[in-house]
Amino acid sequence: MAPDSLVSVMTVAVCLSALMMIVMAGMVLGIWKSLRAIQEKMNAFLPRAENFLSVAQTTLAEQRAEIKDVTERVKTVLDTTQRQLTRVDDVLGDAATRAKAQLQKFELVVDDTVSRVHGTVVQLNDTVSRPAKEINAIGAGVRAAVHAFVRGQRPSPAQATSDEEMFI
Repeated sequence: MAPDSLVSVMTVAVCLSALMMIVMAGMVLGIWKSLRAIQEKMNAFLPRAENFLSVAQTTLAEQRAEIKDVTERVKTVLDTTQRQLTRVDDVLGDAATRAKAQLQKFELVVDDTVSRVHGTVVQLNDTVSRPAKEINAIGAGVRAAVHAFVRGQRPSPAQATSDEEMFI
């Protein structure tokens, strides 16, 4: 390559570099202006954000004590509830045990009563019914004897056969 053409190429490259630097300077200036606008907006927003953060911190500090109090109360209520449920469970278990024992006693009393009633009925049958039946049988025998004497005659063979067949 010729020295003149090399100088021309270098001149064009330096011009292009200078032009690019000017464009870059313009871009940096644009970025700087944008950052200044953002900074101004942030400066206007920053006091409000700081105020909001201080209010939030104050509220959080106030609520922290209330939340701790509520948490302690809830824990107390849960502990009390657990103790009461344990007591209720114990009472129900005791009641079930006692009810079972009472039912067993009731069953024994009912069985004893039924056996006593049965014994009374058997004894009544032996002491009252049997003698009454015997007296009734004696009365029937006396009636038959009186009837036989009142009639005064012997039964006919047909009637005696009929009576015998009845007993066979």
